[in-house]
Amino acid sequence: MIDTFGWSSTGGLDLSSFTDRMLGAAALNSAAYEEVEGDTGATGQAMGVVFLSSVAAGIGSVGIGAGGVGGVVVGGIAALISWVFWASLTYLIGTRLLPEPQTRADVGELMRTLGFAQSPGLLRILGVIPGLGPVILFAVSVWMLVAMVTAVRQALDFTSTLRAVGVCVVGWVLSLVIALVFILLFGSAST
Repeated sequence: MIDTFGWSSTGGLDLSSFTDRMLGAAALNSAAYEEVEGDTGATGQAMGVVFLSSVAAGIGSVGIGAGGVGGVVVGGIAALISWVFWASLTYLIGTRLLPEPQTRADVGELMRTLGFAQSPGLLRILGVIPGLGPVILFAVSVWMLVAMVTAVRQALDFTSTLRAVGVCVVGWVLSLVIALVFILLFGSAST
């Protein structure tokens, strides 16, 4: 039996389930997203994917030396907070603003599917490769975007991929606006 954080009843992390889910999500396998969506015990695993992906991004984009280990950890924590915010925002947009008639979801389902959609992000660690780094980071970002659309489509039970793209675009724009407001508020407060 697997608990909320992916630990088996024998006391160890069930890496085969965790790895299989990550590989399935990275392969854009709809069944993998459906499995994660329905497994309330996979939220901890999704959190682990988000954290690992952000650590890989931190190392791959600037290297561990630039921000140090502390910078990578802070980036990981920020990614977890962003993940919760993004899933909540996507939930509101997908279930209130742009739902299909069969749309039934909760925030947890979106957290799990969007968390596993970060699986390709582990490859961002390869961004440290001189000359190829920017190309790898760009390609992985596109892959993650496609995974996110797949995750939204599955979690919100959409029949239309275009609607899932719309939810992601609207969420992205709203996230940018909210981030800009925070920057303006906190930026003006510090001057």
